[in-house]
Amino acid sequence: MNQPNKQLRHPLDDLLRTDRIPHIWCPGCGIGTAFSACLTAMKKSGIDLEKTVMISGIGCSGRGAGYVNLDSYHTTHGRAIPFATGMKLANPELNVVVFSGDGDLFAIGGNHFIHAARRNVDLTVVCVNNFNYGMTGGQVAATTPFMARTTTTPAGNPDAPFNLPLLAYASGASYIARWTILHARDLMESIQEAILNRGFSFVEVLSPCPVNYGRRNKEKAMDSMRIYQERTLIRNDARPWELDIDFDKGVILGKFIETERPTCTDRYDTVCRPKELLEEMKGSKP
Repeated sequence: MNQPNKQLRHPLDDLLRTDRIPHIWCPGCGIGTAFSACLTAMKKSGIDLEKTVMISGIGCSGRGAGYVNLDSYHTTHGRAIPFATGMKLANPELNVVVFSGDGDLFAIGGNHFIHAARRNVDLTVVCVNNFNYGMTGGQVAATTPFMARTTTTPAGNPDAPFNLPLLAYASGASYIARWTILHARDLMESIQEAILNRGFSFVEVLSPCPVNYGRRNKEKAMDSMRIYQERTLIRNDARPWELDIDFDKGVILGKFIETERPTCTDRYDTVCRPKELLEEMKGSKP
């Protein structure tokens, strides 16, 4: 029975800075769904949220850090991963989640992604890929599909986009997956696995941007949902070099890589902090 004097609460209200709601994301944008999946995954994973940090860069997705009611940091453009790396190395007990966009993580921030994956830094990176620079006017990005129109490629993008799972695989990531916001439950479960995975974990989320990318490509928000339903195929363990973004041929979704190897901290402890030094440090504590 309804209790009129009791304020109704959303299941994620305890993880949200509700005083900042409503959010700034446009109608039809998928970032809210991706953000909700990420927060739900955090809760379901059972991790200690008092020791959990969310870090974002600049861009539409980068605003996520400002809405989460945890320790969070909205960093400079392209620098979310090195900032996250510093936090993890300074305090290995932290659970560090990077929530940002394709432009921030793979254009200006691309080199940081490669080396964090190579070193297997224990981070979870959630990339909302909307195929353009949505916040700054809809310019072409490193992920814009071939021949797609943007403000800076009005005749169509002449360049091939990054295959992000392949880039993550070649760089050494230990967990790699891709979903769309239409596959919200699969996405949530995948982020949960990524958070619990020990090592560099990467989840790509395909998301519509109806105001900038969609408008210039004659694609409304519901058109994007239809594309995600009709032109995607779930194939777990697919080979990363088969994961190009080409909706004419069909785009493969799923969990592609889940493996174990020593993390950055493991190797540093072995090389830089030998057993004798560790014992000496333990013995010197008051």
